[in-house]
Amino acid sequence: MRNNARTNSLIKWFIIVGDFVILNALLILFLYFSFDPLRDNIDQRRVFVLISNVAMLVSEYRFSTIIHERLVTFDNILKRTLILVITMVLVAYVLLRAMQFDARVGVPLLKLGATMMAVILIIRFLERWLIKKMRSKGFNTRTITLVGSQEDLRKLYDKLMQNPTLGYKITSYYGSLDFQPRIGDLEDFVRLTDTPDQLVLGDELYMCVPRTEDSIIKKTELMCDREMVKFYYVPIEEESLMLQSVMLDDMELFTTYVSPLEDSLNRVVKRAFDLVVAVLCLLLTSALFPIVALIIKLQSPGPIFFKQKRTGFDGREFWMYKFRSMHVNADADKLQATEDDPRKYPFGNFMRKTNIDELPQFWNVLRGNMSIVGPRPHMLAHTEQYSRIIDKYMIRHLVKPGVTGWAQVTGFRGETQELWQMEGRVERDIWYIQHWSVWLDILIIWRTIKSIFVRDKNAY
Repeated sequence: MRNNARTNSLIKWFIIVGDFVILNALLILFLYFSFDPLRDNIDQRRVFVLISNVAMLVSEYRFSTIIHERLVTFDNILKRTLILVITMVLVAYVLLRAMQFDARVGVPLLKLGATMMAVILIIRFLERWLIKKMRSKGFNTRTITLVGSQEDLRKLYDKLMQNPTLGYKITSYYGSLDFQPRIGDLEDFVRLTDTPDQLVLGDELYMCVPRTEDSIIKKTELMCDREMVKFYYVPIEEESLMLQSVMLDDMELFTTYVSPLEDSLNRVVKRAFDLVVAVLCLLLTSALFPIVALIIKLQSPGPIFFKQKRTGFDGREFWMYKFRSMHVNADADKLQATEDDPRKYPFGNFMRKTNIDELPQFWNVLRGNMSIVGPRPHMLAHTEQYSRIIDKYMIRHLVKPGVTGWAQVTGFRGETQELWQMEGRVERDIWYIQHWSVWLDILIIWRTIKSIFVRDKNAY
């Protein structure tokens, strides 16, 4: 396609070679300092090194780095690196067992994998930082063409242009918006698709026109295929149907919402995951309970625990438990907490910022009326209020509510002062329901833990 594709390939291969350097550097250290059974056996050491490199080769073939890609997040990098190292360790173990390797290698491989995971993650983020620096300086850029006069195109324009580290540059625009460099209008573009050598084309083309203009869309798609330009269609929001395809035997139907949790096996997996995590968290935090209880009693008269009826799965009510973070008050079932809420006492404020007040909800998880991850349960008053003014509000009750959720780790935690904030929370809750996976739950848990140490401005 263009030169930056070759540059991306070079970056990818450079990083893969770096992974092998890291692996072999760790092998040298571990063979001389940790692997006691192999320390005095040169032949076995050679076999172990060879098999480890073969396993790494297999792992890199399937799960090589993606940090050179432009729209990759921290979560993507973490997941990819985790799978890469786990695959390497498992393949190495299986191959060594198949060869009837004499020395015990299970524990050494786990140690190697854990160390390698930590080192590669640090290196990955350093590499990602260097790539972003390089792109912000104008290297490894990707040129794009924008086509269309719909305002929906502006959101894409802002997203690509406001972050120079993505390495995108607009090389041409055809339409009537105020984008630069504007080469012509939509009619000019359509007319010149028959003679594409007269068009100014980038590596990628983004078109935003009404779906009724299907002949223009198809013609542009075919032209891009011939010219080796990546084609993207930007949908117009008001035309979006929000329907999903399902199969009835060999017949395709469309419905409003489909969730992986409609499958009974997935529900069993999620419930088992909830039980394991809840028990583990209660065991790890149980020592905090008497300390928290004592401080609550010292700072605020009243019960240690706060319980409140919330809306749960299928719209049913349940009692949700928290450590009490406010003085006893008559507005607890009506008013949300605000940043400078006078009802909060000092330690209660600290508990809310660090999520300590949520710990008793693991008991709700064990009882089965909550999940570790899911839409946060709302007060009954809020359910009644927002279900009347947000059309899709009740969809969020198709799964069990969670101790934490996708909305909370993507900027929609805390007080909802304006309607758009609750609408955004509902949209993210529905997205979670439609895209559930065990990995997504793990990712949300990780982001929740991270928020304890990285101050969330909405945590109050």
